[in-house]
Amino acid sequence: MNVYRVLRRWNVRPDKALGQNFLVDQTILRRIAEAAELTSADVVLEIGAGTGALTELLAQDAGHVVALELDQQLIPILEGELSALDNVSIVQGDILRLDPTQLIQTDGQRHESSPLQYKVVANLPYYITSAVLRHLLETDSRPEMMVITVQREVAQRIVARPGDMSILAVSVQFYGDPQLLFRIKPGSFYPSPDVESAVLRVDVYSQPPLPEEESDAFFTVVRAGFSQRRKQLHNSLSAGLGERISKHEAAARLEDAGIDPRRRAQSLSVEEWIDVTRALSNAI
Repeated sequence: MNVYRVLRRWNVRPDKALGQNFLVDQTILRRIAEAAELTSADVVLEIGAGTGALTELLAQDAGHVVALELDQQLIPILEGELSALDNVSIVQGDILRLDPTQLIQTDGQRHESSPLQYKVVANLPYYITSAVLRHLLETDSRPEMMVITVQREVAQRIVARPGDMSILAVSVQFYGDPQLLFRIKPGSFYPSPDVESAVLRVDVYSQPPLPEEESDAFFTVVRAGFSQRRKQLHNSLSAGLGERISKHEAAARLEDAGIDPRRRAQSLSVEEWIDVTRALSNAI
């Protein structure tokens, strides 16, 4: 599909307010589709289908593709350009307001036998990347894999290792294993964004490392630890948890967990944050 021709044919221009940058490089589009490792057994939720250029490629290998698009002016394009594909469902809506489980059941009873098995492929507007990731990973029906195009700097933050960790990195790595696959130059998009992009693959764990009833406490501790990231961990935890624990008690519990209280939040791995959470369980 030639995106430029499609946009001209339908007399549509990218909407800056929605952060639209259409990926037009066919080589890159094929690499993204290949990264999802699709088979006829797969259901794909594509977020931000745009003109359908990637949708068309996904539909060649997937059993079913649910193409979600927020912009109402693009829905007629998708319906017109993809009309010959009987394994594509087009849905207009905001992913942040929709339940992924309901979206992947759009085609009725076809996938009722395994409603929770699906993959996400998305070219995400940069300004909603974190919110969309939280929405997908914190739901009861998480995807088994995500292949997402995001701002390069955001991708690098997500795959960071201890020493450069952030709340975003901890949040994603708690639920899955992220890998930065490749970068995309601005010229591969229309219009060209001001920054480089990157394609990120996240293999989502079948079960997160903590049961659901402990996850809230985990993220409470992580947010507290990063609340004053320049400070040593026992100080930031004490400040972030309010009056629930003193600096001295936080330091003592960290030492009991084998964590040096003088360390800073960005130096801890997900596994160490789990140890910290358990050490502070009575305080939270």
